[in-house]
Amino acid sequence: MPSLFQIGGYKVFFWSNESDEPIHVHIGRGRPNSHATKIWITSSGGCIVANNNSKIPANDLNKLLEVISAQFFMICDAWKKHFLIENIKFYC
Repeated sequence: MPSLFQIGGYKVFFWSNESDEPIHVHIGRGRPNSHATKIWITSSGGCIVANNNSKIPANDLNKLLEVISAQFFMICDAWKKHFLIENIKFYC
């Protein structure tokens, strides 16, 4: 489970067994768990909230989405390196 970065008390990470899905990240507080919020990364560099299972407040979530969008290239590079792939599958 690679951790990408931390913003405040929120950790942004991948699960290691999800390479068959389109590129996405999870966000949660503390230790990563199955109730983390899931964010799809779009081919245009944006983000789509797949779910907010960790119930991140809207204000915090909006700020996190801005940071994730700004880190588009770093996230894509980390996904390729971690899953050993050349071409990324995007949600849209």
